[in-house]
Amino acid sequence: MIKPKALFVCIGNSCRSQMAEGFARALQGSRYEIFSAGSRPAGVVNPLAIEVMKENGIDIATHRSKSTRQVPQERYEVVVTMGCGDACPHLPSKYRLDWQIPDPVGQPIESFRKVRDLVEHEIKDLFLNLEKLERTGHP
Repeated sequence: MIKPKALFVCIGNSCRSQMAEGFARALQGSRYEIFSAGSRPAGVVNPLAIEVMKENGIDIATHRSKSTRQVPQERYEVVVTMGCGDACPHLPSKYRLDWQIPDPVGQPIESFRKVRDLVEHEIKDLFLNLEKLERTGHP
C-alpha cells in the first residue's frame, strides 16, 4: 500500500520543519511518509531544536537539513509551510497550509520550547483534521 506523503517546509530546515517532521513521524509515521525541507537550507539541524525535541522523547539528531529539491518531487497529500511566504516554492499537494510559527533561531532555549509546543499542537490538529476529511469529506 502506498502511503500518502506530508511535507513540512520552512526557510532553513533547521528548526520548525524539523520539529514538525519529528512529531509527525512519531504520531503518524505508520500512516504517512513524512518529509521536511527548506527553501534555503541551513545545512544542519539546530542543536537547540534537537535538545528541546529530546525533552519530549523525540530524537531528531539524525535528521539532516535539505532543500525542497532533495525531497520527492511528487504530489503530496499535504504541504505545510512555516513562515517562509513567497520563499517557499510551490509543490503539488491536495492540501496546502501556512502556519505562522516564529523562527526561534538566535533566541534562548525557552523560545525553542514555545515553538516546539506550538508545532506539536499544530501537528496533532493537522492529522486529526485530515482523518476527519478522509472519513466525512469535511474537517
